[in-house]
Amino acid sequence: MSMLQTSLKAAMNARVIGSGSETMILAHGFGGDQSLWDKILPYLTKHYHVLLFDWLCSGTVKDPNLYDPLKYTSFDAFADDLIALMDELHLTSSVFVGHSMSGMIGCIASIKRPQLFSKLILVGSSPRYITTNDYEGGFDGAAIDNMMSSIESDYEHWTSSFAKLLVDNNDPLSIEHYFKCLKSMNPEFVLPLAKAIFRSDERETLEKVTTPCTIVQVKNDLVVPNSVAYYMQKKIKGEATVEFVNADRHYPQLTAPLEFIHVLSRVLGFEI
Repeated sequence: MSMLQTSLKAAMNARVIGSGSETMILAHGFGGDQSLWDKILPYLTKHYHVLLFDWLCSGTVKDPNLYDPLKYTSFDAFADDLIALMDELHLTSSVFVGHSMSGMIGCIASIKRPQLFSKLILVGSSPRYITTNDYEGGFDGAAIDNMMSSIESDYEHWTSSFAKLLVDNNDPLSIEHYFKCLKSMNPEFVLPLAKAIFRSDERETLEKVTTPCTIVQVKNDLVVPNSVAYYMQKKIKGEATVEFVNADRHYPQLTAPLEFIHVLSRVLGFEI
């Protein structure tokens, strides 16, 4: 079945739940699916209509033919899917919460269609992962090359070690949750998408973002250094603030959900 024959809502397992006058969109990161938001969802559905969905690369998407790795070699294709999904559901002026790669996808979508978004909340997001002379990305080029080699040569070991890199090691249940999401992803999708993400450079994109942004940074994220949050704040054209979650690794919604919700409630002005 082609994308033309099925709705994006069905293809992307999209659902809108909760109550409130505003819509909030929760967009998961690489290797994940919408279940990674489960711990914070009950706090959000009291105040918002919450749109949850799975990117077409996710292991939960029923038809793997809907995802073409050659098409999704940049964040633009993901941003187009987000826009099309919002149009299909008649959503505008939404609060967008994008984790990791989805932060940059939200930025690109907001440049293309600013009226769709009232605020961007960029969680653990980065415009570039490789360090240059004047920019600290968190990785050198050789480390990214080694990661790609590891995906190709020892996929089983890589999925396990990557989950432990991203998720607080003091929370084995959350490591297992993310690991299961990652393992369910079609292995043929993983390497091209990992290359697209970790070799991306969206720094110039930030200069075109006019939607108000809040950058949510975990204090001890091994993937995104704290300096990246301040770099993004400086580069984003519109109003941008930085908030920190006092936690470890890359997944505050899994391992520090109450800390994370307190940040969101403070930024958005809702009661917990």
